[in-house]
Amino acid sequence: MRLSRLKWVFLGTALVFLGIMEVSRRLIQPYLASWGGHLLMSGVVLTCILFYFGATFELVSRMQDRLERQNRELLALHEASSDIYGEVALEAVLQKVVDQARQLGEARYGALAVVDDEGRIEQFLVSGIEPEVVAGIDHPPRGKGLLGIVLNEGQRLRIGDMSRDPRSVGFPAGHPPMGSLLAVPVSCKGPFRGNLYLADKETAAEFSKEDGDTLERFAAAAGIAIDNVYLYQRTQAFAVTEERLRIAREMHDGMAQVVAYVNTKAQAVQAFLEKGKQDEAVKQLEELARASRDVYNEIREGILALRSGVGPEVAFDQSLRDYVERWREQSGIDAEIEVAPTPSMPPLAELQLLRILQEALSNVRKHARAKSARIELAQQNGKVYAAVQDDGHGFDPEAIHREGFPRFGLAIMRERAQSIGGELFIESAPGRGTRVSVEIPVIRDESQSMSQEA
Repeated sequence: MRLSRLKWVFLGTALVFLGIMEVSRRLIQPYLASWGGHLLMSGVVLTCILFYFGATFELVSRMQDRLERQNRELLALHEASSDIYGEVALEAVLQKVVDQARQLGEARYGALAVVDDEGRIEQFLVSGIEPEVVAGIDHPPRGKGLLGIVLNEGQRLRIGDMSRDPRSVGFPAGHPPMGSLLAVPVSCKGPFRGNLYLADKETAAEFSKEDGDTLERFAAAAGIAIDNVYLYQRTQAFAVTEERLRIAREMHDGMAQVVAYVNTKAQAVQAFLEKGKQDEAVKQLEELARASRDVYNEIREGILALRSGVGPEVAFDQSLRDYVERWREQSGIDAEIEVAPTPSMPPLAELQLLRILQEALSNVRKHARAKSARIELAQQNGKVYAAVQDDGHGFDPEAIHREGFPRFGLAIMRERAQSIGGELFIESAPGRGTRVSVEIPVIRDESQSMSQEA
């Protein structure tokens, strides 16, 4: 009850009280001169006062009980919703949905039916039933009888005793007996369609209307969690596809063109040999051998980069240290790494940052003619800073030219940085080495934060 309505209730009650007092006074007035009349009037006043305060306290008590019940429901809804929001795997989310719904509704059994586009049950998850009991049931639900009503009509269903409902078709052999039923649909914006079922209220003979309201609110929260999982999966699939396209471009712009260069040199060797120009042929063969070594080194470096990953099992800084150590052994270039404590980033941001640093080191090996390199990683002012500095011969960033082999990777590095909201910087000059740096804003991983809050 709202405070505005409560105000009018108290005002109306007071007017009724005054009216009763006035009527009583008029009726008793002829007897007021005697002690009996005074006692009678006092009794009427006392009775009215007790009735007034009793009604008032009863109303306030009901309101308090209702508020406490709503607070308990909101707390339970919050805890249940927080638990399911921490998951990113659909199967785990669905099982948590049915488990939390059963606890929230104080039910002995719970179930979640996943429905396909034609309204058929394609998955049925249960809670409160032992696995061996589930294995002993004659056949899985088929969406007939009471289950079919929710599946087809998409509305709440509340029944005190399923066995007495004329729409029931009974349970298959081996199914545990169940009495009361509460069922609500789970609405999602994504492709998911499903329904929540609770059976056998443990603290009452049947489910109440308030139980249905609570379950519907939880089903709405569950629908958001399920939509988030679908969105997360689509984002991950898109990220994988995008990464494959980048790798394909790197192979095309790198190894594929080097192989084409090798083919050109081989044809030149053949032409020089046919013309009897041995010195020119030997020179071409030397360039061909150098190209083969470069291709071999690039393949080894590419395999090393792909084997280096990030994720829950591997910390970003440790993965970077491991890669730098192996890169030092393969390239023969001295490398120093300085990693300051940095905040955790989403896996996609960590992966792209790792690929940027790997590509920068690859350019050091292929183009810089450097003796040493320095890798830095730090965090400041809400951003992650990473850089690769070498002592090589450098180049003019405003006039990148091609010498022997094409210079690749800068465009893809910049594209990777932009994909995670970052920015790439190239600082170089002939004879002064090169510094490739990237700045990435710290974006909190939502799936990790929700899991931590839960």
